[in-house]
Amino acid sequence: DGAVTVDRLEFRNGDRVLGSRIGPYRIIREIGSGGMGVVYEADQEEPVRRKVALKLIKWGMDTKQVIARFESERQALALMDHPYIARVFDAGTTERGRLYFAMEYVKGIPINDYCDRHRLTIQERLELFTRVCEGIQHAHQKGILHRDIKPTNVLVSIQEKTPVPKIIDFGLAKAVSQRLTEKTLHTELGQVVGTPEYMSPEQAEMTNLDIDTRTDVYSLGVMLYELLVGARPLQEITHRQMGFHEITRRIREVDPPRPSARLSSLGEASTAAAEMRRVDLPVLERQLKGDLDWVTMKALEKDRTRRYGSVIELAGDIQRYLGNQPVEARPPNFNYKVGKFIRRHRVMVAAASLVLMALLIGLAGTAAGFIRARQERDAAERARNQAEAVTGFLSRMLAAADPADLGRDVTVRQVLDHAESALTEDFADQPLVEARLRGTIGATYAALGMYKEAEPHLLRALEIRTEVGSE
Repeated sequence: DGAVTVDRLEFRNGDRVLGSRIGPYRIIREIGSGGMGVVYEADQEEPVRRKVALKLIKWGMDTKQVIARFESERQALALMDHPYIARVFDAGTTERGRLYFAMEYVKGIPINDYCDRHRLTIQERLELFTRVCEGIQHAHQKGILHRDIKPTNVLVSIQEKTPVPKIIDFGLAKAVSQRLTEKTLHTELGQVVGTPEYMSPEQAEMTNLDIDTRTDVYSLGVMLYELLVGARPLQEITHRQMGFHEITRRIREVDPPRPSARLSSLGEASTAAAEMRRVDLPVLERQLKGDLDWVTMKALEKDRTRRYGSVIELAGDIQRYLGNQPVEARPPNFNYKVGKFIRRHRVMVAAASLVLMALLIGLAGTAAGFIRARQERDAAERARNQAEAVTGFLSRMLAAADPADLGRDVTVRQVLDHAESALTEDFADQPLVEARLRGTIGATYAALGMYKEAEPHLLRALEIRTEVGSE
């Protein structure tokens, strides 16, 4: 029927022939091998028909330590029930006593490969990442630490046109609130637990003491960094490039660059990274600078007391970023909060701005009307005062031209000469009235042909108007 038997697969590893079936499972092919186990794709034929992933302890590795760890993984998966964690269906032993368990078969690819292959935007990557956080948070609520979070342990498949992550491989899982197995599970001092590229500084201490949920937060921070930038925080950490102690020293001591800074240092690869996120390089740089830099670096704090206290806190900050709300990782200031509020409520702010603008225009128009009315009132008052002043002056001028004093035949010139002497004294505080009267007197002198007498009045009137202006 085309199925590859377990006999041949395990014969390569020195195993004895078992046949192509284990209980109700018919082996199809090997799909993964590493650490203490080997994983096969298999068909379950009873009591229900479905495809499963069958994990067995590798032949020759059935030591007490490996068996205890294998049972811990099996028990950890059995405790959890979440759509983003691969489920366990069954567990047992082969005829030769090798432990196995059947779990949900995930036909997917690592999360970073999925994001790049489908050219997901930063927002789409963050939305997918928060689902992974939900799954890890569920494990933590069940008292289970994963301790080996990395892209290859988060497979993404399409379900009803929606990308769904599945967290797999709890082989290094640790219980923080209960025992996962009755068998003794020892972790020797000096033994590294986890994958160096995604390992937290406290894991790199190699004591494996006092490890808590913040260890998984750090590993998620590395994954987030890689999803955003396309490179890991400490890209140079590989077993091939440096010694083991140097690797663990860098994990503990070397601070990685911010995501935006790492992007700038990638050279031509940065342009390719931007294309995979469906934006131009300058746009990607702007997206990473600021909030995403702050969030990622808080997850990657060497000092775990300054790291996010839980996965839900990390996911919450990402949700706040996606909702244009202030993130808790960034030191708040007034301008930052106002800017976030505006971006979060664009429509409302735009509408409020239009209303405010209309009010301001209305207020400006009203104020202008008040100003014009006041100006007109002041002008009318000034005109009235000037008229009263002129009338008073003329009354005094005519009263002074008494025939009893100047004689019966009073001339216009005599009246003008008499008025001239009172002008400066009477209108010292009303220069425009003085200028108007002097203009009238000068014009009258000119009409009488007395140009010499007219000239000083006309010049003085012009001088006053030049100095104080005219209405």
